[in-house]
Amino acid sequence: MKPLNNKEIFGNWATLLLPINKDESINYNKLADEIDFLISCKVNGIYSNGTAGEFYNQTEDEFDKVNLLLAEKCNAAKMPFQIGCAHMSPQISLERLKRAVELKPSAIQVILPDWFPPTIQESIVFLGRMAELADPVGLVLYNPPHSKKKLTPEEFYQIMEAGIPLVGCKVAGGDENWYRQMKNLVPQLSLFIPGHYLATGIKSGAHGAYSNVACLHPKAAQDWYDLMSTNMDQAFEIEQRILYFMNTYIQPFIKEKGYSNQAVDKLLAAIGGWADIGTRLRWPYQWIGEGEVEKVRPACRSILPEFFFND
Repeated sequence: MKPLNNKEIFGNWATLLLPINKDESINYNKLADEIDFLISCKVNGIYSNGTAGEFYNQTEDEFDKVNLLLAEKCNAAKMPFQIGCAHMSPQISLERLKRAVELKPSAIQVILPDWFPPTIQESIVFLGRMAELADPVGLVLYNPPHSKKKLTPEEFYQIMEAGIPLVGCKVAGGDENWYRQMKNLVPQLSLFIPGHYLATGIKSGAHGAYSNVACLHPKAAQDWYDLMSTNMDQAFEIEQRILYFMNTYIQPFIKEKGYSNQAVDKLLAAIGGWADIGTRLRWPYQWIGEGEVEKVRPACRSILPEFFFND
């Protein structure tokens, strides 16, 4: 695929979720089927090795196999794709990036070094080296709330002013003032926010989501995004039901039971039933048992019937 600029990165991007066998190995056959299904849903793009893709818990050989499989299928189908080259170690992240560029992705996602929080100057030095070696492929900076260094709009501005050619960012979003600052300070960034706030985000100036809603069902998430260009009122009504479902049935797994975001993403995929991924996470992280799927699915089907295509 050709590298995408900031204006070409938009919409509903679906994440790869790793199918993990009982022996802790990756099931590449199921991963291939998952990629095929995402392509068939005609999502705006696919990305690998986000948090939900368990980038932090792969060997380098596994990293290469996952991304080679994604690249071969997406390049053949002309499906935009991004490779996540994130790692807590800047050295490993750099080596991953060098190899990922050869696969001709549409963009590359990175995080800031994450053992000790870098200063803004250290962040600029890190991103400058990564951008230099990624060229002509653009960088998307993944900066979630749990990052050791959580960037403010002013710090994004400092990074861009330093000449770092970021094409996009993946962040948690914010209030009206935050959106105003981001639009004023870094209008050239493709701004991606959490999937369950996508309608509100699009209205406020965001460009898309690397979407947890696509974990529930990628085609339904794509239909919802497409609806935003024709009937925003209806899109907002769907968003309110998504938020109700997430807050009532999904957030308790995180806030009360202590599960991780990636555990919840796999639970959502199992509820949606669109791929044979399972809910298992790699050691030492705890996953949500398959028994919870049947407990939550009826409520989800009732609240969000648009996400179930075989009823």
